[in-house]
Amino acid sequence: MSILSEKDPEIYKSIQCEKERQMDGIELIASENYVSEAVLEAMGSIMTNKYSEGYPGKRYYAGNECIDVAENLAIDRAKELFGAAHVNVQPLSGSPANQAVYFALLERGDSFMGLDLDMGGHITHGLKINFSGRYYDHISYGVDKETEMLDMDAIRKSAKEKKPKMILSGYTAYPREVPFKEFREICDEVGAFCWADIAHIAGLCATGYHENPVPYFDVVTTTTHKTLRGPRAAMIMCKEEFAAKIDKAIFPGLQGGPHDHINAAKAVAFKEAMQPEFKEYSGQIIKNAKSLGEELQAQGIRLVSGGTDNHLLLLDLTKTGQRAKHLVEQLDKAGICTNKNTIPYDTGTPWDPNGIRIGTPALTTRGMKESEMKMVGEWIGQVVKSPDDNALIEKVNAEVKELCQQFIIYK
Repeated sequence: MSILSEKDPEIYKSIQCEKERQMDGIELIASENYVSEAVLEAMGSIMTNKYSEGYPGKRYYAGNECIDVAENLAIDRAKELFGAAHVNVQPLSGSPANQAVYFALLERGDSFMGLDLDMGGHITHGLKINFSGRYYDHISYGVDKETEMLDMDAIRKSAKEKKPKMILSGYTAYPREVPFKEFREICDEVGAFCWADIAHIAGLCATGYHENPVPYFDVVTTTTHKTLRGPRAAMIMCKEEFAAKIDKAIFPGLQGGPHDHINAAKAVAFKEAMQPEFKEYSGQIIKNAKSLGEELQAQGIRLVSGGTDNHLLLLDLTKTGQRAKHLVEQLDKAGICTNKNTIPYDTGTPWDPNGIRIGTPALTTRGMKESEMKMVGEWIGQVVKSPDDNALIEKVNAEVKELCQQFIIYK
């Protein structure tokens, strides 16, 4: 960074500011994590200089022999990690990866089933103002109003009545285990393509802490960060019979040259995920989430569905008298980073909902365990009860910094 500090001190200052923010605060955004220094090194490597339209062994530009090695390593490691028949590691992010699935398997106007955004789905799962809701016929499904969990009988009934061409499972704000095998059965019963978006739980699926749909689903998309702890990007895994369609949907259908430095970083992250310590790490993510949830409940905060099976918790603020938008701002001042989120049957709006979504991957990466989760839960409870007490906010912020200094990962 010494070169950058000399050549562009403004950007250097911004990067250092962000580093300090990450190291001094509690990161609870469920979709965020800290990559290893090896992944960081790959992302900042000279592979960013190369242009590589096409696929390994079939490029439109010369000089890709070294790039092909790195991309093939990423592909082979992903196959081994998830038991995938075919992998495309070129998607630049989760949304374009999902777009490629629609592009590959559906025609414009075809129907598909996906969970509503306010129930825990993603914007690319059928939101009306998103391409997925504008260009395709979205058949929505939700969660049971009482349990706030997936009602598989209702989903099966709707699928049989409406005969969608594709059914999508896997979510962005669902704290319970997804019954992927039941979704596969429903798809077989109605003749629909079977697709899972495991962006949030990929690391848990890879290590056996969540059912892994990859070997028996038609197609599975995932980001490579979140619980997988790799660079911010994505990949698509599918059965061999869909490989050509998926590859053509990514290139030349939706993208040009891949980001070779990011693909190299994916390969590094996949190798890390194959190590025994990563399995232990994944198990600790869930232990931490359960511990944090128990403390939040002890603080009088209601959890959607009553708890969690994975890395994620959804806080229902309805009976606290507080608004999520304001609480997120005050928690941030206290050094606790979260995001506002709708909850099932929310009476608010996406910009001003009644829920807050949190997760434990980042804190687990730092080495925090159940005892630290209890502290974090207590701090959140204090802020929820007195969000406008500036003295309390300052006190919590100081305590947060003191804890974080014991768990520095970037020197």
